Amino acid sequence: PSGGFHGFVIDSGVESGLPNLTGEHYVLACQSVLTRNCSIEIPEADEIVTHPARIIKGTVVAVEAPTHDIRRLRVRLAKPFEFSPGQYATLQFSPEHARPYSMETAGLPDDPEMETEFHIRKVPGGRVTEYVFEHVREGSSIKLSGPLGTAYLRQKHTGPMETLCVGGGTGLAPVLSIVRGALKLGMETTNPILLYFGVRSEQDLYDAERLHKLAADHPQLTVHTVIATGPINESQRAGLVTDVIEKDILSLAGWRAYLCGAPAMETVEALCTVTKKLEFTRTIGGTNFLRR
Repeated sequence: PSGGFHGFVIDSGVESGLPNLTGEHYVLACQSVLTRNCSIEIPEADEIVTHPARIIKGTVVAVEAPTHDIRRLRVRLAKPFEFSPGQYATLQFSPEHARPYSMETAGLPDDPEMETEFHIRKVPGGRVTEYVFEHVREGSSIKLSGPLGTAYLRQKHTGPMETLCVGGGTGLAPVLSIVRGALKLGMETTNPILLYFGVRSEQDLYDAERLHKLAADHPQLTVHTVIATGPINESQRAGLVTDVIEKDILSLAGWRAYLCGAPAMETVEALCTVTKKLEFTRTIGGTNFLRR
């Protein structure tokens, strides 16, 4: 198919008719002409997963408020729910209130979930999030439709590679799902994981203890919490998460990255820019959340 194969030019001897790709050192094989000997890195074929789309009834068994504007919903499902780490589902709280949210649990196909967790940030004027904050309680019924999304954990790889996971705000939920899935599969033994959690201020930070306990239990997982403004303690980093990553990592060549965040932080767009600057050439998955 058109656009079905692209490569990363290491040593140029290729003329491409697509300047937007050429500027990033990528070429489409069907649109390029060799002018001399060259070296081209062939990307791994993408890993396609399919799960049966389902509509499952659920019951909210716990509602927590980890910050002033986030609700954590723990949902018990009527049937097992099979999905890949990092995917999301549409939650219907009432006939008029339905929106997609990412699961926080691993949800591997051979161990489908009977309970899962969602992180929901309140958006001023947001019809669904305001309904959740005002009306959803322990015992509330919901319907879950899914799974959806292509920013899921890739399990196949050609050799050892490091994994970068970045969550901005409630983007922590799908990132944690991916990390938990990788740890459950033992992938960190050959694929060390570097997790960055970025928030605007101290009052937006949550689950720090949970993250650091996860890292303490898994030596190949390193966690950084990054606060953009205000004071920090000795276990935290100051500044924009993108700037901290640029300081820590000289090159992302050969890495695999998963990026999840909200438009207010422009997390995904900014991180995509950073990954290109750091010579990132491997699989990248991203989720940008909508305001609703």
